[in-house]
Amino acid sequence: MTVNRKAIVIGGSLSGLFTGVLLRSVGWEVDIYERSPRTLSSRGGGVVLQPDVVEAFNIAGIPHDKLGVVATERYYLQDNGSIQRMPMRQTLTSWNTLYNHLKRHFPDEHYHQGKSLTNLQQQGEQVTAIFADGSKATGDLLIGADGSTSTVRQILLPTYDPMYAGYVGYRGLVDEKDLDPETAAIMTERFVFYQFRNSHILQYVIPGEDESLEPGKRRFNWVWYVNYDRDTELRRILTDKNGKLRDYSIPPGMMADDVEREMRDYAQSVLVEPFQKLITATKEPFVQSILDLGVPNMVFDRVALIGDAAFIPRPHTAASVSKAAANAIALMDALQENEHNVNNALKAWELDQLALGMHLWKRGQDLGETSQFIYGKEKWQPSKSV
Repeated sequence: MTVNRKAIVIGGSLSGLFTGVLLRSVGWEVDIYERSPRTLSSRGGGVVLQPDVVEAFNIAGIPHDKLGVVATERYYLQDNGSIQRMPMRQTLTSWNTLYNHLKRHFPDEHYHQGKSLTNLQQQGEQVTAIFADGSKATGDLLIGADGSTSTVRQILLPTYDPMYAGYVGYRGLVDEKDLDPETAAIMTERFVFYQFRNSHILQYVIPGEDESLEPGKRRFNWVWYVNYDRDTELRRILTDKNGKLRDYSIPPGMMADDVEREMRDYAQSVLVEPFQKLITATKEPFVQSILDLGVPNMVFDRVALIGDAAFIPRPHTAASVSKAAANAIALMDALQENEHNVNNALKAWELDQLALGMHLWKRGQDLGETSQFIYGKEKWQPSKSV
């Protein structure tokens, strides 16, 4: 087991926590630095539980028998009211369930909130993180796990930023008790889709806000893809109810009233009835830009980028969280195999992780284009549809 090694992890979300718990499991000392001063446990919606996530939990010794809701089939709703059925077993969980499980297995004294990275320095076999409050942290390795808006990436690759893919994902969560029984019977414990020209919407059941798996206390999670032009429409969609322009997303409860109203009206005009009812029952929808990002390198001496700090696959791959887990597992393995030489470990790790990132990045683009999500094919015009 590796000893007397220290890792600095920038970013306290899932990528950072996967890295933290896995490196600690092989003897590394790890400190995580998260820029937000508040808890992250209320973020996000549903996540498809992929094998890499389960493997990471197994390695770290984190129980995972109650992580999600099992769906045994897929439903494809049709305009005429019929349903196409496809047997497919999947486990569906939530961002906050994964986050809370990981966070409970990482020591609080090594998880630092309100720490915004401003710069980093490398000298010899050491790397130092410099924070906005004037404090510093030095270690043998620094991991940039700070997501799509990664400060670490901006320092190392200042010209590489996420690119808007031409459409957004409206999202929402509905408590089981808030959906009428007839609609709930269609949606419960199934992956349900409705596809129409240039768009689709999907939903599945995930654990409750308190991680409950008890029927009646869980949540319906939905995502709906809609095209918007970057130059003429996106700015309005990403301006919240207080008039603040957000970078890439609007969190629950903060969508501008006119944008939310238009989304709800559009749902009533184009979606089949079960999805109309699901959106009507949603109290605080939110919206996220669909992004593309790929980097040419993930290793910079003793600094590594992982998760969405390096590659952002489109959500159609259901692979963003599993990629973060895979990056962290492979990093742990490489550091064990090269425990006396961090630089060799990172070089060995980088090649396969670049290939994985490139594959998922391209796969997500292909899925988006196949479904004709790319702006310019056909899109909703509010003035015509609302």
